[in-house]
Amino acid sequence: MSKTVELTKDALRIPAIDPGVRIGHVHLKVADLQRALDFYCGVLGFEVTTTRPGAAFISAGGYHHHLGLNTWESLGGSPPPPGSTGLYHTAILYPTRPLLADALRRLIVAKIPLEGASDHGVSEALYLRDPDDNGVELYWDRPKEMWPKRPDGGLQMYTNPLDLHDLLAELDKAPAK
Repeated sequence: MSKTVELTKDALRIPAIDPGVRIGHVHLKVADLQRALDFYCGVLGFEVTTTRPGAAFISAGGYHHHLGLNTWESLGGSPPPPGSTGLYHTAILYPTRPLLADALRRLIVAKIPLEGASDHGVSEALYLRDPDDNGVELYWDRPKEMWPKRPDGGLQMYTNPLDLHDLLAELDKAPAK
């Protein structure tokens, strides 16, 4: 039996979550596991850490997994129809602007189209779809001291077009690997 939760002013005064809490991983239902691996590993560069029947777990840098991909309930399935609820996008945080530029280069080489590219003041982001039509955001955060502020000191995010040529120019500045 479900119970309706009523939010009162007192309920909204609970202490904030600890600042050390992080989103650990996202687990996606996919229609074709190999197709999803071709995108997330082959294009974006994640590495498989382990597999189970109908599932793969992938990461960057040896973490146990940042993304889980499975076909347990979705093998051969189709994306949710427009106007339905579900995941809007998975956001993948790159540590530097040159690494985001490399991600853009990978997308261009793989001929994967962008849905958008935005400068939010606090971050720069690329928006696209994975092979199962899940939204994906690839982004980097500017250093916190560079975040735009309102006159009262609060955060002033915005959405401006991102100059992709300027982003790709980061590849020329980056030291050779």
